[in-house]
Amino acid sequence: MPASHEAEVKLPAVSGSSGRLVIERPVGVEEQHQYPGCIFADDNLDYTEAMLGYVTASLEQEKPSTETIPLETSEQPSPKAQKQALHQAEAELRHERRQIRQRRQQEDEAWRALRHERRSQQVERSSQSDVDRIAQRDQHQAQDRHWQQLRLQRQQQQQQRTQEDAQWREQRQNLRERLSALPIVTAWIAILVITDNCTRQCLGLPLFVAGPRVTADMVAQALRVLLPPELLFLISDRGVHFKAHVFRELMRSEEFIHVLIARHRPQSNGIAERFVRSLKEWLATKSWNNDDELAELLADFILHYNDRPHQGIAIPGLSPNEFAGRIWLM
Repeated sequence: MPASHEAEVKLPAVSGSSGRLVIERPVGVEEQHQYPGCIFADDNLDYTEAMLGYVTASLEQEKPSTETIPLETSEQPSPKAQKQALHQAEAELRHERRQIRQRRQQEDEAWRALRHERRSQQVERSSQSDVDRIAQRDQHQAQDRHWQQLRLQRQQQQQQRTQEDAQWREQRQNLRERLSALPIVTAWIAILVITDNCTRQCLGLPLFVAGPRVTADMVAQALRVLLPPELLFLISDRGVHFKAHVFRELMRSEEFIHVLIARHRPQSNGIAERFVRSLKEWLATKSWNNDDELAELLADFILHYNDRPHQGIAIPGLSPNEFAGRIWLM
């Protein structure tokens, strides 16, 4: 999530199911393949048997990949990269403008020297006698013609400056408009979504101000506090945080089975993905300016989400909290 947000402004979407953050997976033709998730189509298996079968099939399919992912030349640069490029262009434009001003200062100094020389010539003429002026008429006429040429060059120089100034203002305005059109995001905040597939309860939404620099230690510490002791399976994407050594230590100490969803298929974890959609739709109408305000909104959302009726629950009309209470009474 961005560190600040205005109501009704679209929130960006990212996915980590492939182990790296991506904006959107290219739309393509689905390959005919026997995926591990096909085991869930077997109605004769209960949830535990199907989940264990999925984990086994996933592990068998896992192989170290040496394939290099080609870069897509058509991929648009990130807003940060665009902003850096525009700031670089702006700096180059300022440097060029500074050089032009220095050149103009030298030209103006040369013009002032020529004007001073012209005034000296006129003063010298006025002090001459009529006989001397007649004798030096050809020289005076040559000086006048030369001065007229200098004035014409100065006028052309001024016109060129006017065109350069207009072009510079247009370039500067264009850069400012492109910069203002980019999304203003100065910081990011990471949110870890923890939901129960059975009760649909939201168990917590820990917030990490570190944003994209959140570590596996931070994630493991938050999960250690929020995960229920009776947890059997933990489903996650293939982000690096869930494949780190500290997470494997958490899995062994808390004695749960870690289930990694298929690459590029966030629908494999559809319950969590649908929860993220609900969270984003709710936050899209809210505004916040810092992490404290966002944390308060997340706390309100958890209360709102867990206490409202949920259509995905086995008993229609119940909220996640009500359904969880009935399960414990069984």
